[in-house]
Amino acid sequence: MRADEELTTARLVLRRPAHPDIDLLHALHTDPRACAHNPSDLLRDRAEAEERFRRWDEHWRRHGFGYWSVRRDDLPLGFCGLKLMRLHDRDVLNLFYRLDPAGWGDGVAGEAATAVVRWAAAHRPGLPVVARVRPENVASRRVAQRAGLHRAAHLDTPGEDGPDLIYVLRWS
Repeated sequence: MRADEELTTARLVLRRPAHPDIDLLHALHTDPRACAHNPSDLLRDRAEAEERFRRWDEHWRRHGFGYWSVRRDDLPLGFCGLKLMRLHDRDVLNLFYRLDPAGWGDGVAGEAATAVVRWAAAHRPGLPVVARVRPENVASRRVAQRAGLHRAAHLDTPGEDGPDLIYVLRWS
């Protein structure tokens, strides 16, 4: 994937994050509502947001993909994308989505996640896609299912913020 490639849906444009997106990254990751189910993702200050952006950018440089900035009508809404990680001794693509709480309930997360999962099927078909979801996060479970992932209880694992319920696509 070229660094300038974008994903588009009927309402959204997903693009590789750039330095101006650090403001949104900071705003979302200092908002307790946005990180309610993953409090370990909360940031203390802008310096931590800049460091997180640096790690996201490094993933893009190393792998040619990562987390996309999600926009509608050129307004930033949040982030959705994939990170290469290990789960049960396998390389997997971890599906991530975090959007501004002001826009929750409009189907944006499901639309963005579906676009990202389609990208993974086309560009990384040999890797399973997983979503790690807290049991009480009903909205996140719906997003994973809308994107085509299925519950895989046999893969559940402890996470940083509690049990991770695993949703998966292409786990053989």
